[in-house]
Amino acid sequence: MTVDRDHEQDGPGDGASGDILSGDGADDGAFVLDCQGQRLHLLPERGVWWPAQKALLVADVHIGKAAAFRALGQPVPSGTTRANLQRLERLVKRLGAARLVVLGDFLHAPESRSPAVLDALAAWRARLPDLACTVVEGNHDRRAGALPADLEIERVPDPLPVGPFVLSHGDRRHPGRYVITGHLHPAYVLRGRVGERLRLPCFLFGEEGAVLPAFGEFTGHFDLPSAPGGRVFVIGDGRVWHVPVASNQP
Repeated sequence: MTVDRDHEQDGPGDGASGDILSGDGADDGAFVLDCQGQRLHLLPERGVWWPAQKALLVADVHIGKAAAFRALGQPVPSGTTRANLQRLERLVKRLGAARLVVLGDFLHAPESRSPAVLDALAAWRARLPDLACTVVEGNHDRRAGALPADLEIERVPDPLPVGPFVLSHGDRRHPGRYVITGHLHPAYVLRGRVGERLRLPCFLFGEEGAVLPAFGEFTGHFDLPSAPGGRVFVIGDGRVWHVPVASNQP
């Protein structure tokens, strides 16, 4: 795997082979890399743009999570579903995406299929009538149940092979294929010299597969170990940044 951005170079100990090469840092804050012969853009909006397929890849949107919590009597803020859908819509329109692939957990729970959430989804689909939408079934999707057919959101079993990749929610057992997954909601903790800690959502790209950050706003995170066995790309200040892992050891 080779990675492009602004003449950066790796230090030792990053946990994955391949050199970072001089390249064309994207003006939109994305980090552009070559993986399995494909150019991928890691987006600060927590998704991956795959230009060759005109496909936007995201994971763990968890639509209707706040509604599910409110149905249980939990005092959580409203508006997260519409905010997530608006972010997706802006990305699709800016990139000119023809296809959206969600790597699992598009819906959060059975209670997420409330009238308000379904109305928001219907309005979103009406604004993007030409967008092909595919959800690779995740554990939350299975529990949440089916969406109305008129939303035209295809749900497929995990995994989904596309080109040189296997797109999956969380199944990494595909020897010989590069697997791109979600499920973990990865974050990475940056450490300062006097004990400062900054926790940021991140992408993880290793030798055999990659993990995408959770797209949804109302989601938790799983902290990766300080030496996670791959290249870490954190999201902060509207950009995606490569972290030389060896320089971030405690």
